[in-house]
Amino acid sequence: MHRRPEPAVLAIDIGTSSVRTALFDEKAQRVPGSGASQVYRVRHSAEHGAELDPAVLWRATRNCLRQTRRLTKGPVPAIGGSGFWHSLLGLDRAGEPLTPIYTWADARCAEDAARLRERLEERAIQQRTGCMLRASFWPAKLLWLQRTQPGLFRRVTRWVSPAEWIFEKAFGARGCSHSMASGTGLYDFARRDWDKVLLEISGLTSSRLGPLRDAVHLDGVTVFPAIGDGAASNLGSGAGRPGIVAINIGTSAAVRAIPAANARLPFGLFRFVVDQERALLGGAVSNAGNLRAWCRRELRLADDEHALEKVLRQPSAASARLTILPFWVSERAPSWPERLDGAILGLTQATTAVDLLRATTTAVYHRLAQILEQLEGAIGPAKRVIVSGGILQSPASLQILADALGHDLETCLDQEASLRGAAVHVLEQLGGRIPTLKRGKVIRHDRAKATDARQARARQIQLEELLFSRGR
Repeated sequence: MHRRPEPAVLAIDIGTSSVRTALFDEKAQRVPGSGASQVYRVRHSAEHGAELDPAVLWRATRNCLRQTRRLTKGPVPAIGGSGFWHSLLGLDRAGEPLTPIYTWADARCAEDAARLRERLEERAIQQRTGCMLRASFWPAKLLWLQRTQPGLFRRVTRWVSPAEWIFEKAFGARGCSHSMASGTGLYDFARRDWDKVLLEISGLTSSRLGPLRDAVHLDGVTVFPAIGDGAASNLGSGAGRPGIVAINIGTSAAVRAIPAANARLPFGLFRFVVDQERALLGGAVSNAGNLRAWCRRELRLADDEHALEKVLRQPSAASARLTILPFWVSERAPSWPERLDGAILGLTQATTAVDLLRATTTAVYHRLAQILEQLEGAIGPAKRVIVSGGILQSPASLQILADALGHDLETCLDQEASLRGAAVHVLEQLGGRIPTLKRGKVIRHDRAKATDARQARARQIQLEELLFSRGR
C-alpha cells in the first residue's frame, strides 16, 4: 500500500483567467488529488480597458483553497504562490478593494505612458527598473487614475498587486516579494527597493505600497509572498538556469530565460527578479489564448478540439496569403505598438473562418520568434526551448510554433508549470534540492517551413511599420 506523500508546500497560481491550488511534497511533486482550479473572465471594453472584479478573484481562490485543504489534517509548513505581473489594485484603510483590478492588458493609460516617455529617457528607466515606460506598468496607470479619477486616487490607502491582496486576505501575510515588485515598473534593481524618482512622479510614497519581504513567519507557517507568474513558470518547467529558454503560451504568451549575470537587456524586452540570486530576461505578447478564444467565439468555429486540430494541421493557400497584426489586446514586446489595433491584410472570397484561426495563431508565433531572436542576441543560442501552458493541449499548434521559431521544442511534463514553480521557489528558499524535471516530448521543426515563416514574419513587420508610420 502506497502512503500519500506528506505535503510540504501549499501552492497557489493566480492567473489572468484562472486560479489553481495544490499541495506539493519536498521534491516538488504534486500530492495526488490535491489540485483545484476555477476560471473567470477579464472584462474588456472598446477603450482598451481590461478589468477583473476583485470579489470574483477572491471567491475563486477561496473555493480552490477549501478543496485543496481537505486533504490536510493540519497546517502545511510553507505557503507560496505565483501571480500575474503588472496588474494594479487600490485598497482602503481596512485592506478592502476600492478599485477594480486593472490588469496588464488595460491600455487606457497609453496617453499617460507617452507623456512619461516625453519626460523621461525610456532606455535609462528600462535599464534601472527592467520595465518599459508603457501602459502595462504601474507608473502610467497611476498617472491615468490621478488624471481621470483624482478623488478615487486620493482615497486609496495602499496600491498592491492582486496576489498581494489575496495572500493578505487568505493568510494574514502582508508583503510584496521583490519578484512581484520588479514587474510594477517602480522597482530599482540596483537598490532592491522602490524607485524614489518614479514614486514621486507617480504621486506615491513607499508607505502606500507593500513592504518588500522575502518571507513572513506566522504561527509556525512560513508564507513566501507570491512571485511573478513568469518567474514561477521558468522554475516549474525546468528552465531555472542559464542556457534554457522557456516559452509559456496561455491567455498571453512569453519567451523568458534566466541569463548569466552580465547579460545585456535589449530595448523592448524586460528584466524581472526571480529570487535573491537570479533575474529573468525576456518579452511577452498580450494576444495568445485570448485571441484563439475570440476566434472560436466570434467566427462560430466548431466547439470540437479534435476538429480544430485537424484543420490546423492542413494549411491552405488562403491562410498563407494573410498577413495579420494580432493586436486585439494592446500589444507589448518586442515593439510595443500601443497605438495600433489588430489588422488583417489579404482577405478574399476564398478566406474561411478556419483560415483566420490558423493565420492568427501563426501571427502570434511570429511575434514570439522576434522576441526569441532578440533574447538569443543577449544570452547566446538557446541550448533547449521548453514550452508550457495551454498550447500543450494542441499538438498542431506546437508544430506551427516550432516551424515559426525555427527551433526544436521540448514539451513541459507539468502542464501547470507556474503552479509547480511556486512550490519550487518555496522549497529552494528553504534550502531544498529539487530533482531535475524529466524532459518531455521533442517537437522537430521543418526547415523549409521555417524559411517560409521568416518571410511571413518579414511581411508582418513591414505591415506594422507601415501602419505605425501612418498613425504618427
